[in-house]
Amino acid sequence: MGFLTLFLIALGLSMDAFAVSVSNGICYQNTRLREAFANAVTFGFFQALMPLIGYYAGRTVAEAVAAVDHWIALILLSFIGGRMIWQAVKDMRDPENQKCKTSCAPRDLLVQGIATSIDALAVGVSFAMVKTDIFSAVALIGVVTFICSFIGVYMGKAFGCVFREKAEIFGGSMLILIGVKIFVEQWMAG
Repeated sequence: MGFLTLFLIALGLSMDAFAVSVSNGICYQNTRLREAFANAVTFGFFQALMPLIGYYAGRTVAEAVAAVDHWIALILLSFIGGRMIWQAVKDMRDPENQKCKTSCAPRDLLVQGIATSIDALAVGVSFAMVKTDIFSAVALIGVVTFICSFIGVYMGKAFGCVFREKAEIFGGSMLILIGVKIFVEQWMAG
């Protein structure tokens, strides 16, 4: 898998963390570097950890499903991306979500980090199916998520709720397109 594809996957996965970071930026009364850094480290760490776990779990079954691995990658990435888009559209229509209520306690930040990275677990499984260099992938995912989350806190402080759902729609669309790309490449090669 090439750098551009990995970068786009990393960017797509980081959109959940970005959206929550925007929300957290709204929550922080006096946004300081410390809050933005803690937010970014938490999201970057979990977004990098989950694909690693998924990759090693996926490797145990990779040989058994090698003939259909591109289908699995397509289905997983399309499901994750579709769910992100569906949740964003649902959130746009719910007036309660427009209030951007977010608790920013450290425990809550930890829960947010885990919750936003569950999708990355499934992406890790798909990485095992297409034989990706997992360490390069998780490093890139962690760095991209760190940067997006850090920026998200300050954007939330500056712009409020405007970007939250749009970021999730963008991220979900990217994951679906990458799933289609993997499928087409594998199908054409085999």
